[in-house]
Amino acid sequence: MNRTGSAPRRAAGRPWLLACAFGTAALACSSAALAVGAAACTATSGPTAVHVVELYTSEGCSSCPPADRWLSRLQDRPDVVGLAFHVDYWDRLGWKDRFASPVFTRRQAEQQAINGARFSYTPQVVVDGQDRKDWPRWSAAAARMPAPVGIVLRRRGQQVVAEVTPTAEAPRRLAAYWAVTEFGHRTVVKAGENDGATLEHDFIVRVYQPVAAWTAAGGASRQLDFAVPMHGDAGHARRVTLVVVDGISGRPLQALALRC
Repeated sequence: MNRTGSAPRRAAGRPWLLACAFGTAALACSSAALAVGAAACTATSGPTAVHVVELYTSEGCSSCPPADRWLSRLQDRPDVVGLAFHVDYWDRLGWKDRFASPVFTRRQAEQQAINGARFSYTPQVVVDGQDRKDWPRWSAAAARMPAPVGIVLRRRGQQVVAEVTPTAEAPRRLAAYWAVTEFGHRTVVKAGENDGATLEHDFIVRVYQPVAAWTAAGGASRQLDFAVPMHGDAGHARRVTLVVVDGISGRPLQALALRC
């Protein structure tokens, strides 16, 4: 386990990371409906919450490749949404991670108040909002809770519309974030702690866009809109994901991914 050597830096450069959303590598839940057409596709969440698995990692961290491989093994799970946030504080050791961003470094620091971590480190695995140093032993078959919100995603072209509907058990305040993730990347590292290694990555967050909190009153649905960025690496599968969280605690409540 590697700990950061300095405080997270402010976001600089690549401003699209601040304005865009993030992706997850999860399939739609087993109970979700997924329909793909020539012009549009939809997905609907199920009655139980999927597991939201966040990995904070870096190509410059020698302890990270086992965690990267572990996360990749979850990509076919319909009950898991994966998010690999590449942080940038390892870049100073000789290898610049092309997927890293100070935006993700800052997110990792901000999430400490939610997930219980005492400091930022890599590889860090957070499952359902909880820091899990025991991640190699965590099972995706772990019990899932009833979802206090339902999500419907509809995509047409580069536009995705979400309908978020709270149940009677939903917290009064909700928030969310969009994510775009990519799969099947490979990097030959030529410097730093992983010099000479070939690393493979899935669930890479390429775009991340928070949604401001709102009041979930009376079970009324909320519509959220997202414009999928055109940029990206051709030839790599992408998924658009919405994660709905408790607007007060920040803990994830439900997540849903579109694979189209």
